[in-house]
Amino acid sequence: MHKVLPYVKRYIYRLSVLLVCFFALPCLVFAQTDTTKKLKEVKVNGSNLPKIQTITPSQQITANDFDRYSALNVADAIRDFSGVNIKDYGGIGGLKTVSIRGFSANHTAILYDGVEINDDENGQIDLSKLNLSGIQQITLYNAQPDDILAPARSFASASIISIKTLKPSLTADKPYQILAGVKAGSFGLINPYLQWQQRINDKWSFIVNSYLENANGHYKYKTNINGPDTTLTRNNTAVRDQQVDGALYWTKNDSNKFNLHINYYNSDRGLPAAILNTNPTSYQRLWNKDFFLQSSYEYTWNNGLHLLLNTKLSQYITRYRDPSYLNDQGGLDDSYTQREFYQSAALDYHIFSNWEVSYATDVSFSNLGAYSPDGPIYKYAFPSRFTLLNMLASNFTIGKWRFQGDLLNTYVNEQVKFGKPTPQETVLSPTLMALFKPFKTQDLQFRAFYKDIFREPTFDEQYYFTLDGSRDLKPEFAKQYDLGVTYRKSIDKFIDYVAFTVDGYYNTITNKIVVEPNQNIALSTIINLGKVRIEGTDIGIKTQTRKTNGWRGVMALNYTYQYAVDVDLGPYYLQQIPYTPKNTLAVNAGIEYNQMGLYFNQVVSSSRYFLGQSIPENYVDGYAVSDLSYVYKFSAYGYPFAFSAHADNLFNENYVIVRSFPMPGRSFICSLQIKI
Repeated sequence: MHKVLPYVKRYIYRLSVLLVCFFALPCLVFAQTDTTKKLKEVKVNGSNLPKIQTITPSQQITANDFDRYSALNVADAIRDFSGVNIKDYGGIGGLKTVSIRGFSANHTAILYDGVEINDDENGQIDLSKLNLSGIQQITLYNAQPDDILAPARSFASASIISIKTLKPSLTADKPYQILAGVKAGSFGLINPYLQWQQRINDKWSFIVNSYLENANGHYKYKTNINGPDTTLTRNNTAVRDQQVDGALYWTKNDSNKFNLHINYYNSDRGLPAAILNTNPTSYQRLWNKDFFLQSSYEYTWNNGLHLLLNTKLSQYITRYRDPSYLNDQGGLDDSYTQREFYQSAALDYHIFSNWEVSYATDVSFSNLGAYSPDGPIYKYAFPSRFTLLNMLASNFTIGKWRFQGDLLNTYVNEQVKFGKPTPQETVLSPTLMALFKPFKTQDLQFRAFYKDIFREPTFDEQYYFTLDGSRDLKPEFAKQYDLGVTYRKSIDKFIDYVAFTVDGYYNTITNKIVVEPNQNIALSTIINLGKVRIEGTDIGIKTQTRKTNGWRGVMALNYTYQYAVDVDLGPYYLQQIPYTPKNTLAVNAGIEYNQMGLYFNQVVSSSRYFLGQSIPENYVDGYAVSDLSYVYKFSAYGYPFAFSAHADNLFNENYVIVRSFPMPGRSFICSLQIKI
C-alpha cells in the first residue's frame, strides 16, 4: 500500500476540495431558504435505490452514466469497477483488454445481447472496438450471470461482461425516433454517429446504430531516452473505424418473441512502437473486418416451460503488416480469417414456485486460416475446433436461504492440417452458490460461491509461429472462492441512500500459460508455468443526497486489493504476477442541478511489474489520473439536445499502464446530440 501513497497524497487535496464543493452546495441551498415567514410547497422527489446485489457479485453501468465516467468505449466504461484491471496500450486506437480478479483476459467472456463474442484465435477481445453507440447497459458478473436460463457458454468463464443494446420502445403515435450526434476533440478525433428506431407495426420494429471514428492519435509524452523529461510526439497512431449494428425485433407477446442482429466493424489503425530506443518509430498496421449475424428466439408455454434459442455466424478477418520485420520476404504481411458457427438451446422450468431447473446445450465449430500475399503460410496448422457444452443448473429457495448450482460438461476436439493438434478434452466443471438474507427485507445479504472452470489454449498460443505445428500446451484450470456481504439503506434525511458491498476472494490457476520473450519477439516461448494464487478484496460504496431545489450530489467509490503471486517452486516463487497492481482505487463524485451535471473521476493504481521477476528493472510506476465531465440537457426548436464536455487526464499526468507505451496527457472531448 505504501507504493500508492505518494500518488494519493499528491491528489488528495484536490479530490477533497472537489468533494467538499460537490456535497456542500446542496447544504448551502438549504441554508439560504427562509421558512420562518412563509411555508413553501414541499415537493417529494423519489429516487430508485441501486439494484440489490444478487447471488453472484455484479457491477453495472447504464447509458445515463457513460458521460459521467468520461467513457468513449466499453473499456472506459468499466475501468472504475472493483477487481477490474484494464491493460491499455495508449491512445484512441490503442488495444485495450481486461483482467478481472487477477485472471487474464482469456478468462473473461464478452456477451453481446446474451451471445458471446468468441475469439478462438487469441482469446482476448479488444474492448476499444466496442463503441458505446447503441449500448444501453453493461454488467460485470464474477463467476456467471444470476439467471440460469442462458446459453451454456455463459457458465464457461471465470467472469462475464454482459452488454445489452438499446431496444426500440415506440408507440403508434410516435412510430420512429432518430438520434444524431457528433463527438470531437483532441488528437484529431471526429466521431459522428446516428441511430434510427422504427416501429413497423404492433409486432415488428427495428433499430440501426452506426458511427464513424477518425483520429490522428498524435499526443505528446515524456521520456528519458534523450535526457531527463524529453518531450516527443507519438506517431503511427491514426485510426479509422466504421461500424453498423442493426437489430430486427418481433414480439407477439411476452411469451413469444424473436430478434435478428447484424453487426459489421471495419478498422484501419497504426500500431505505435514501444518506447525502447531513441527512434521509437513504427510502421506496423492492423486491419480488422469483423462481421456477425445472430438471432434469438424465446417461447414460454402455459405450463411455464421456457425455451431460449440462440444462433450465431461470425467471420473475423485480421491483417497485420510490419515492413521492418527482418525476413526474406521484406517484412510481414499476414492475414488471418476466423469463422465460427454457434448454436445454443436452453430450457427452463419451475418444478415448484421455489425450485427452478434448467438445461442448456451449446455446439460450435470454428476454424482459422493464415495467409501471406503469396498464399497460405508455410507449415501453418490451419486449426479447427469443435466444442460441445452441456449444462445442468438448479435454483432453490427455502426460508432465508437461496442455493444455486450447476454442472458444466465441456468437450473439445481439434484438427489441424499440419503438425499435431491439442489433445481432446472432456471436463466437468461444478459451481455452487449460496445467499442468506437474515431479515425480511433484502437490504442485508450474505453470499458465497465456489466455481471450477478451465480454458483451452488459444490458436495463437498453441500454433502461432511454431516450428513443428504445436506447442503441447495444457489447458489452464481455475478455481474461485468468494465470500461477500452487501447492504443498502434508504435514509429519510439529507442522504438519500447508502449502498455497500465487500467481497473477499481466493483464486488459483493451475498450468497457467505464460509468454517468455526471446530475442525474436515473434518466436516467444509460450509455456505452462505451474500455479498462481490470487487473494483479494473488492469494496464498493455508492451514495447520493436527496434532490432539493434541483440540486443533488452523487458519489461512488470502488477499491481493490490483490495479492496475486506465482506459487510454483521456481525462480518467481511468491512474486506478484505481471501487470497486477496490489491496490487500485476509483472515486467518482458529482453535483447535479436540474438538467446539468458536473462530475470528477479519479483512478489511482499502485506500482506493478511487467515481468514475473519483481526486480527494479521490471518495475512500473503507479499513477493517479483525474477526469472532469460536464453534462447539460436542454430543448431547442422543439427538440431535446444533450451536450457534454470531458477533460481527461485533467492534471496532465505522465504515466504508463503497459511498459514502454505512454498514455496520453491532458485531452478534451465535446459532444452534441439531438433526438428527433
